[in-house]
Amino acid sequence: MANETSEIVLSMDDLREVAGYAAQSAQEVLAIFERAHPADSRARDAIDAAWTFARGGKRGKRLRDTAWAALRAARDAESAAAGDAARAAMCAASAAYLHPLADAHQVKHILGAAAHAARAAELMAGDDREVGAGYIEQARRRATPIVVDVLSRYPAAPPGGGRVGELLRDLDEALRDRSD
Repeated sequence: MANETSEIVLSMDDLREVAGYAAQSAQEVLAIFERAHPADSRARDAIDAAWTFARGGKRGKRLRDTAWAALRAARDAESAAAGDAARAAMCAASAAYLHPLADAHQVKHILGAAAHAARAAELMAGDDREVGAGYIEQARRRATPIVVDVLSRYPAAPPGGGRVGELLRDLDEALRDRSD
């Protein structure tokens, strides 16, 4: 395992795989945001930008701009569930910017979209933690060997982050167990 100052080798294919995984996670809860804010395309735009990158597009200004816009959409959301759905979209667009540093916070670039998606689904189900656990299990099963390999290059997910942090650590642990 690399230490905090070590650099991790990441290929563009690795980044595309992580971005595709994050985009799929965010896509699963996009309707939560769009039902609450039908005229607001910021979350959809971020997911679309992530998919474009994952499928071979450039890593550039559009990804950054749509990620920031999705974060603003999350802050503007009228419900916590819609806010987490928009944060999932923001995480999807920012997944392409996973840093090659052995820092536990980088795990959020890999798994943040799935954790926020799980939380959005939980909230829509009346804060039902079983629903969130089900989303985390789906995300675990959907993770490709490349996503698991990239994750294994980083330290375990950091503490904190409230319920989203718990979901992030649950998924992190499940995927690391899968790689053993």
